[in-house]
Amino acid sequence: MHDFGPEQPSRIVTELRDYWNSLRQGRAVPNRSDVDPRGIRRALDYAFIIERIAPGAARFRLAGRHLIDLMGMEVRGMPVCSFLNPASRGQLSDVLETVFKAPQIADLHLQAGSDYARPHLKARMLFLPLKSDLGDVTRALGCLISEGDIGIAPRRFDLAHAEVNAIFDGAKPMQPSPSARGFGEEAQGWRGNKATRERTQAQATPAASAETPEERRARFKVIGRDS
Repeated sequence: MHDFGPEQPSRIVTELRDYWNSLRQGRAVPNRSDVDPRGIRRALDYAFIIERIAPGAARFRLAGRHLIDLMGMEVRGMPVCSFLNPASRGQLSDVLETVFKAPQIADLHLQAGSDYARPHLKARMLFLPLKSDLGDVTRALGCLISEGDIGIAPRRFDLAHAEVNAIFDGAKPMQPSPSARGFGEEAQGWRGNKATRERTQAQATPAASAETPEERRARFKVIGRDS
């Protein structure tokens, strides 16, 4: 895989996208069962297949060696958002849901800041929708490929730019938004509003129920007659 040189990410993304298009054969979305690892031999180390498990959420079913190297561990069964920093996970969730719901293609540009023994990294992440054996679009073929030395794992990224494309030429793509996940304003609060999250947690867990009898007694002040 190292013979691709500096243009490796774009070439891997193009190769995987061309392979996915070849599987369609006039259909909007190919089946998961159509995917043959031999057809993506050169991209196999960077490729993955994910499964939608909730609105805006998916986990890895299969993943190549490069993803394992980035995370420093086996990633099968892990959520896709594991590769992004918390501040970018809401955006990823919005984009990911459009891949399954529209369905459509998503191409993400990622970057990881430099730190001790962790050089700056740029990466591309591609999502291509697939149908499950039941005929619903709950799978996706994709790839994650970074440029440069990985350094010490795990490496997590910020989402710098996301591009969504309709499957058919001339069609208008679905733009990512929290409503696409079906949560509306609650999704926005989960993404970036710390006060909303804390208020929701407080409402869900009354303070009185968490106190012990000793803690409740400590809140009372004894007042004498002369006070």
